[in-house]
Amino acid sequence: MKVTAYFQEVVRNKHPGIEAAWILRVLENPLQEHRQSDGRYALWGVVPEAGNRVLRVITLQDRETVHNAFFDRGFLRRQSRSQSASPSPAAPAP
Repeated sequence: MKVTAYFQEVVRNKHPGIEAAWILRVLENPLQEHRQSDGRYALWGVVPEAGNRVLRVITLQDRETVHNAFFDRGFLRRQSRSQSASPSPAAPAP
């Protein structure tokens, strides 16, 4: 797994419980993916081994070099809010 110096020096120390296998799993099969305005990618994935917490992984523009990884406590709340704000499907015609 390719990582930035920031990831190696800061993130690994700040979040030592996050396993490389979890990061790789999110990269390979994200639950959601978003390209940020700076060109980096944010990817989210559920980690069953961590109590079904959602891991957010930030990569550089190449989408493979990991820059940051952390558990995103607000992800599921934001998802449920955005789904409840979505318009309901139209009722079928009689």
